[in-house]
Amino acid sequence: MRKNLIITLLIVTTSNATELVHKFGSPSFSGINQSAHYLTIDEQERTRKDALAQKAQDALDEAQREADNTTLAKFLRNLESRIYSTLAKDISESLFDYTNPGTLEDPVTGEIWLEGNRIIWTNNGVSITLVVEEWLDGVLISTTTIEIPVGAFGGCFSDCATG
Repeated sequence: MRKNLIITLLIVTTSNATELVHKFGSPSFSGINQSAHYLTIDEQERTRKDALAQKAQDALDEAQREADNTTLAKFLRNLESRIYSTLAKDISESLFDYTNPGTLEDPVTGEIWLEGNRIIWTNNGVSITLVVEEWLDGVLISTTTIEIPVGAFGGCFSDCATG
Protein backbone atom coordinates (compact mmCIF):
# COMPACT_ATOMS: atom_id res chain seq x y z
CA MET A 1 0.00 0.00 0.00
CA ARG A 2 2.71 2.30 0.74
CA LYS A 3 4.34 1.50 -2.57
CA ASN A 4 1.12 2.24 -4.43
CA LEU A 5 0.73 5.50 -2.61
CA ILE A 6 4.24 6.65 -3.58
CA ILE A 7 3.70 5.66 -7.20
CA THR A 8 0.34 7.40 -7.22
CA LEU A 9 1.85 10.56 -5.78
CA LEU A 10 4.64 10.47 -8.35
CA ILE A 11 2.20 10.03 -11.18
CA VAL A 12 -0.11 12.78 -9.97
CA THR A 13 2.55 15.41 -9.37
CA THR A 14 4.09 16.20 -12.67
CA SER A 15 6.32 19.20 -13.08
CA ASN A 16 6.17 21.81 -15.79
CA ALA A 17 9.17 23.97 -16.42
CA THR A 18 9.84 26.80 -18.87
CA GLU A 19 12.98 28.55 -19.98
CA LEU A 20 14.19 31.26 -17.62
CA VAL A 21 14.31 34.63 -19.39
CA HIS A 22 15.76 37.72 -17.71
CA LYS A 23 13.97 41.03 -18.41
CA PHE A 24 15.31 44.40 -17.34
CA GLY A 25 12.89 46.53 -15.34
CA SER A 26 14.44 49.82 -16.42
CA PRO A 27 13.28 51.31 -19.74
CA SER A 28 16.87 52.45 -20.32
CA PHE A 29 17.89 48.81 -20.76
CA SER A 30 14.78 47.18 -22.14
CA GLY A 31 13.82 49.91 -24.61
CA ILE A 32 10.16 49.61 -23.68
CA ASN A 33 8.78 53.12 -23.02
CA GLN A 34 12.32 54.41 -23.31
CA SER A 35 11.46 57.85 -24.78
CA ALA A 36 8.85 58.49 -22.09
CA HIS A 37 11.42 57.53 -19.47
CA TYR A 38 13.96 59.99 -20.92
CA LEU A 39 11.34 62.75 -21.05
CA THR A 40 10.50 62.14 -17.40
CA ILE A 41 14.16 62.39 -16.42
CA ASP A 42 14.56 65.56 -18.50
CA GLU A 43 11.48 67.10 -16.88
CA GLN A 44 12.76 66.30 -13.39
CA GLU A 45 16.14 67.86 -14.15
CA ARG A 46 14.57 70.99 -15.66
CA THR A 47 12.15 71.36 -12.76
CA ARG A 48 15.01 71.09 -10.26
CA LYS A 49 17.08 73.65 -12.17
CA ASP A 50 14.11 76.05 -12.41
CA ALA A 51 13.39 75.67 -8.71
CA LEU A 52 17.00 76.49 -7.82
CA ALA A 53 17.01 79.52 -10.12
CA GLN A 54 13.71 80.74 -8.64
CA LYS A 55 15.04 80.25 -5.12
CA ALA A 56 18.14 82.32 -5.96
CA GLN A 57 15.99 85.06 -7.57
CA ASP A 58 13.67 85.09 -4.55
CA ALA A 59 16.68 85.55 -2.25
CA LEU A 60 17.95 88.46 -4.38
CA ASP A 61 14.49 90.05 -4.44
CA GLU A 62 14.19 89.69 -0.67
CA ALA A 63 17.62 91.28 -0.14
CA GLN A 64 16.62 94.17 -2.43
CA ARG A 65 13.34 94.67 -0.54
CA GLU A 66 15.21 94.70 2.75
CA ALA A 67 17.70 97.25 1.39
CA ASP A 68 14.86 99.42 0.04
CA ASN A 69 13.05 99.35 3.39
CA THR A 70 15.87 100.54 5.61
CA THR A 71 15.34 103.79 7.48
CA LEU A 72 18.04 105.49 5.41
CA ALA A 73 16.51 104.36 2.10
CA LYS A 74 13.06 105.58 3.18
CA PHE A 75 14.53 108.92 4.26
CA LEU A 76 16.40 109.37 0.96
CA ARG A 77 13.28 108.55 -1.09
CA ASN A 78 11.23 111.02 0.91
CA LEU A 79 13.92 113.72 0.62
CA GLU A 80 14.30 113.16 -3.13
CA SER A 81 10.54 113.38 -3.59
CA ARG A 82 10.39 116.66 -1.66
CA ILE A 83 13.34 118.11 -3.59
CA TYR A 84 11.71 117.25 -6.93
CA SER A 85 8.40 118.63 -5.74
CA THR A 86 10.01 121.91 -4.63
CA LEU A 87 12.00 122.14 -7.86
CA ALA A 88 8.84 121.61 -9.93
CA LYS A 89 7.03 124.25 -7.85
CA ASP A 90 9.87 126.76 -8.30
CA ILE A 91 10.00 126.20 -12.07
CA SER A 92 6.21 126.47 -12.27
CA GLU A 93 6.22 129.72 -10.30
CA SER A 94 8.96 131.09 -12.54
CA LEU A 95 6.95 130.18 -15.63
CA PHE A 96 3.69 131.66 -14.38
CA ASP A 97 5.05 134.70 -12.51
CA TYR A 98 2.41 137.33 -13.24
CA THR A 99 4.11 139.99 -11.11
CA ASN A 100 7.14 140.02 -13.41
CA PRO A 101 5.83 138.70 -16.73
CA GLY A 102 8.05 138.06 -19.68
CA THR A 103 7.62 140.02 -22.89
CA LEU A 104 8.61 139.40 -26.47
CA GLU A 105 11.49 141.88 -25.97
CA ASP A 106 12.49 140.60 -22.54
CA PRO A 107 11.39 136.97 -22.01
CA VAL A 108 11.77 135.16 -18.70
CA THR A 109 14.02 132.16 -19.30
CA GLY A 110 15.65 129.46 -17.26
CA GLU A 111 17.61 126.29 -17.63
CA ILE A 112 18.46 123.42 -15.33
CA TRP A 113 20.42 120.19 -15.77
CA LEU A 114 18.78 117.36 -13.87
CA GLU A 115 20.38 113.91 -13.76
CA GLY A 116 22.06 114.43 -17.13
CA ASN A 117 18.95 115.87 -18.80
CA ARG A 118 18.34 119.53 -19.57
CA ILE A 119 15.12 121.44 -18.96
CA ILE A 120 14.81 124.86 -20.63
CA TRP A 121 11.85 127.20 -20.22
CA THR A 122 10.89 130.53 -21.74
CA ASN A 123 7.95 132.82 -20.99
CA ASN A 124 7.66 135.58 -23.60
CA GLY A 125 4.29 136.92 -22.43
CA VAL A 126 2.44 135.21 -25.27
CA SER A 127 3.34 131.59 -24.61
CA ILE A 128 5.44 129.47 -22.32
CA THR A 129 7.80 127.04 -24.00
CA LEU A 130 9.18 124.12 -22.04
CA VAL A 131 11.91 122.00 -23.68
CA VAL A 132 13.10 118.75 -22.12
CA GLU A 133 16.25 117.26 -23.64
CA GLU A 134 17.30 113.70 -22.87
CA TRP A 135 21.06 113.22 -22.99
CA LEU A 136 23.08 110.01 -22.72
CA ASP A 137 26.88 110.10 -22.51
CA GLY A 138 26.99 113.60 -23.99
CA VAL A 139 24.73 112.73 -26.93
CA LEU A 140 21.28 114.27 -27.33
CA ILE A 141 18.83 111.37 -27.64
CA SER A 142 15.45 113.08 -27.72
CA THR A 143 13.79 116.45 -27.29
CA THR A 144 10.27 117.12 -26.07
CA THR A 145 8.82 120.61 -26.52
CA ILE A 146 5.67 121.79 -24.79
CA GLU A 147 4.14 125.15 -25.72
CA ILE A 148 1.48 126.63 -23.47
CA PRO A 149 -0.52 129.77 -24.33
CA VAL A 150 -0.18 132.18 -21.39
CA GLY A 151 -3.86 133.14 -21.20
CA ALA A 152 -4.97 129.50 -21.07
CA PHE A 153 -4.44 129.26 -17.30
CA GLY A 154 -6.35 132.37 -16.29
CA GLY A 155 -3.28 134.47 -15.74
CA CYS A 156 -3.55 138.13 -16.48
CA PHE A 157 -0.87 140.70 -17.00
CA SER A 158 -2.55 143.98 -17.85
CA ASP A 159 -5.94 143.00 -19.31
CA CYS A 160 -7.49 141.96 -15.97
CA ALA A 161 -7.73 145.50 -14.62
CA THR A 162 -9.85 146.61 -17.58
CA GLY A 163 -11.98 143.51 -17.90
